[in-house]
Amino acid sequence: MDRNFRSPLTRYLDRSPDLVFSLYAVAAAFTAYFCMYAFRKPFLATSYEETELTIRLLGKSLDPKTIFAISQIIGYTTSKYLGMKFCSEAHRDRLWLYLILLIMMAWTTLLLFAVLPPYLKILAIFCNGLPLGMVWGVVVRHLEGRHTSELLLAGLSCSYILASGEVKSVGKWLMDDVGVPEFWMPFATGAIFLLPFFLAVFLLSQLPPPTEDDIRLRSKRNTMGRSERWKFLKTFLPGMILLCLAYFFLTAYRDFRDIYQNELFVEMGITDSSAFSRTERPIAFGVMASLVVLYFIRNNRLGLIGAYVIMLGGLTLMGLSTLLFQTGQIGGETWMILSGLGAYLAYVPYGSVLFDRTIAYTHFAGTAVFAIYLTDAIGYTGSVGIQLFKDLFQAESSRLGFMLGFTNFMAILGFVLLLLSLLYFLRVKPASASPEAAPESGSSA
Repeated sequence: MDRNFRSPLTRYLDRSPDLVFSLYAVAAAFTAYFCMYAFRKPFLATSYEETELTIRLLGKSLDPKTIFAISQIIGYTTSKYLGMKFCSEAHRDRLWLYLILLIMMAWTTLLLFAVLPPYLKILAIFCNGLPLGMVWGVVVRHLEGRHTSELLLAGLSCSYILASGEVKSVGKWLMDDVGVPEFWMPFATGAIFLLPFFLAVFLLSQLPPPTEDDIRLRSKRNTMGRSERWKFLKTFLPGMILLCLAYFFLTAYRDFRDIYQNELFVEMGITDSSAFSRTERPIAFGVMASLVVLYFIRNNRLGLIGAYVIMLGGLTLMGLSTLLFQTGQIGGETWMILSGLGAYLAYVPYGSVLFDRTIAYTHFAGTAVFAIYLTDAIGYTGSVGIQLFKDLFQAESSRLGFMLGFTNFMAILGFVLLLLSLLYFLRVKPASASPEAAPESGSSA
């Protein structure tokens, strides 16, 4: 973008103090992605128990909610594979248009979800996931590669931790208090958040590109064509395999908790709709506070280590809180908060600071969005697999019982895989910094 032809707001942001710029960018990105969840998650606020829909696999019937959830995740997963190319190649001056088109496509599919017969609703909710999976990458493209990226990405990451519970609460309110039918509820929820989304996209479009100081400190972020994407994989293949394997199970865990949160609450005797917000709000602020600490670590090697320490600490918290819950030392709601906080501490850095710091430390000429979408694609594939595994091979187990076992499994396996990946990346020799890239000296802005 030519710095000589900009709106007054963009020119102001370009010369504004870090605090002003960060507050503006976080508010715009947070709002945009928060609103996106109103087009993705509200349909999970109900159980669809009265729906005449039967699909059998291996002689066993799948629950209607599981069918809809898996269908959307398959669409969302497909979007992540497509996003590896689309988001890493998207040009900055068109990002605002892509966001609007993606959300309008998703809202249209929710209308189809409301009016189509049950079996075609499966197709509608699949199509709903196709555009939504690319929104994260387009938003992150506005924020990555800046010397304040930890602050910006921490604020952005809070959006989906909070949004999932909040939009499901709105959905339940529309059904219980307003009387909106359950299949129309997702479309109605999206309508409420449409105008705030448009405003947030406009505000994001006014952000200036990274400054010369940003490029010096965090390396230049280039679009990545096919050859650059293959080069990235060949350069970091062992470490990426370890990270992808951990994320395969971690995303499955996070999605299972999110999709069946209502059922988990019921099994633990928690029935009020405010529980969604009550458990997720402290998680969001805990994750944000942890990631903000990384902003104060200027040295990119230490910053990368710090991101891993947060993730490993999260997995440890998952295991310890589950042990306390199973021995009766804490209650169900406290366990949901602590285990959820641990899961998100391990999960959130994948989509934000982990790869931003990896690119900065290694001086690889590319964008963190490609690595984010690669792991996302693998992760959501795992989400589909785990849900099918539960319904087909662990049907006799309750959702809560399955979740407890899965938490212990994830805490141990994830810790080992992440520790090995950290040791791998610490052995990678950073490439020589280009004139635009940051020297690995830990210099501050």
